[in-house]
Amino acid sequence: MKKVLILVIIMVLFEACSTVPITGRKRVNLVSDSQVLPTSFAQYKGFLAENKLSTNREMTNQIKEVGKNISQAVDRFMRANNMVTEADSYRWEFNLVEDKTINAWCMPGGKVVFYTGIMPICDNINGVAAVMGHEVAHAFAKHGQERMTSSYGQQIGGLLVTLGTSKEDSQTKQIWNTAFGIGSGLTMLKFSRTHEQEADRLGLVFMLMAGYDGIEAAEVWVRMSKNSGGSSTPQILSTHPSNAARIQDLKSYLPTAKMYAKKYNQAQSQVKK
Repeated sequence: MKKVLILVIIMVLFEACSTVPITGRKRVNLVSDSQVLPTSFAQYKGFLAENKLSTNREMTNQIKEVGKNISQAVDRFMRANNMVTEADSYRWEFNLVEDKTINAWCMPGGKVVFYTGIMPICDNINGVAAVMGHEVAHAFAKHGQERMTSSYGQQIGGLLVTLGTSKEDSQTKQIWNTAFGIGSGLTMLKFSRTHEQEADRLGLVFMLMAGYDGIEAAEVWVRMSKNSGGSSTPQILSTHPSNAARIQDLKSYLPTAKMYAKKYNQAQSQVKK
């Protein structure tokens, strides 16, 4: 029974394995768009109903304009790279809510929210594009669906631990279960940091494709670091890379991102012809 279960799990994971475009990272995704998008859209609608939209017309228009430009760049990329079905599944929407929290997020399917609190960190339209590119990249790479899959994986892993220690004494089982719980938790944290770095890099490519200045991507995190007084959670216990690590990585990746942006924009121009 145990061998059969393990074999079935391996087969399912193999079928669910795919590659993130541009970065080439291998991922496992057991959650389909049809499963997650209706809920995502409903939750987004509910959030907007319960929160006050900003009355600042200039900032709101900036969010919508930048969001439109970057999402169009992503859409062009997908349609030029045999991802038409995925492109059609997005329902892009960009809103600014009145909230002093320094935050922005994107739900699966392209539903984006900026909080007014993050606007001083953005500072300018290129800063807005940097944050927008990052959030849109989360949707593009399906990080939400992947995190749901990893949660399922933790549950499956717990089952395998139980099966693997079924003949051991209770003390041994407890040691293994404790080790699994701590280990899986830290793995999930690293998984989140991997997503954040990938979103940083993809977002940089997308903002460049849309015509924005990629230098601002790192500058956003310089301002974020100054705002936090330079303090941060130790990276090993954080779901996000440290500010210093992000700044360095974005600066180092900028030449590569420019190369990709130029390549993909040229390829899309040729497709139109």
